[in-house]
Amino acid sequence: MRIGVLTNLRAGRVSPAALRAQQVMAQHRDALHRETRSSLEVEAALSDFATAGVELLVINGGDGSLQRALTHILGSQTSEWRPLLAPLRAGRTNTSALSLGADRNPARGLTAILQAVRGGVVGERVHQRPVMRADLGSDGVQYGMFFGAGMLYAAINVTHEKFPDGRAQGHLGASLTTAALVARTVLGRYGGVLSPEKVQVAIDGEPVQPREFLMVMATTLDRLFLRMRPFWGIEEGPLRFTTVAARPRGLRNVMRMLRGRPPSRPDEGYISHNVEKVVLGLDGGMTVDGELFGPQPGRTVELSAEQRVSFVRG
Repeated sequence: MRIGVLTNLRAGRVSPAALRAQQVMAQHRDALHRETRSSLEVEAALSDFATAGVELLVINGGDGSLQRALTHILGSQTSEWRPLLAPLRAGRTNTSALSLGADRNPARGLTAILQAVRGGVVGERVHQRPVMRADLGSDGVQYGMFFGAGMLYAAINVTHEKFPDGRAQGHLGASLTTAALVARTVLGRYGGVLSPEKVQVAIDGEPVQPREFLMVMATTLDRLFLRMRPFWGIEEGPLRFTTVAARPRGLRNVMRMLRGRPPSRPDEGYISHNVEKVVLGLDGGMTVDGELFGPQPGRTVELSAEQRVSFVRG
């Protein structure tokens, strides 16, 4: 099996976790290895891997690196290249890799993958997962595992502004920012990043009553960072979709939502369904796997998850 490893050198620097995985690669010269410093280099590296017939693509980076790889592979109109994907937990944020079962230590995870390939048992580490397709209008079609708008977009902006560049902007910064925003929500202290946003929502063709929302999110993951599971739909759809309306009720309901439990009453501002397709009309910014897309008046966003990808547990 031909293996390719894509290492993301963000701004010319590599995280200690990604560096350890690089050291493992130095001992396996039969695998292809490319280092990238920009999105353009990612495109070129993935094209080279496709030409070389790579069957297993290891993503030695974080959520953003996986998102760019998924967009390149699934969004291609000219290539049928569909390698197995093995994301490592080697970036600032690794929510997708965590949910997909990757080892906390990326070097150990990569070693396990290489040993499984050599032993002919890599199939034991493979599982399929639906991948979200996000049509963002003028920002094009993106593929990934998580979409967020409202408070989620604002939280990432705050994290980038308040925390130093590097891993502090990852799970640490996101965790502290999320905790602060949840506390403000519970106390009813709205305004600033907690200003409600008007969003038009249609779920599987059925419009939702127009209202203002604090948060809109969709994902194909089983859990988010801090092991949060803010979704409780019971339908068969592949896309987990949750909204929090402006001024939701009570601490108890906020904590229930984060644990994946429905509110005490259905009219308290929390909605969660497993769906096939969501159409959103909004003006504000949004995020796909941590990548930010700025505000744009009158934007229409379509979210679905028709394609499935075979992932290898790293």
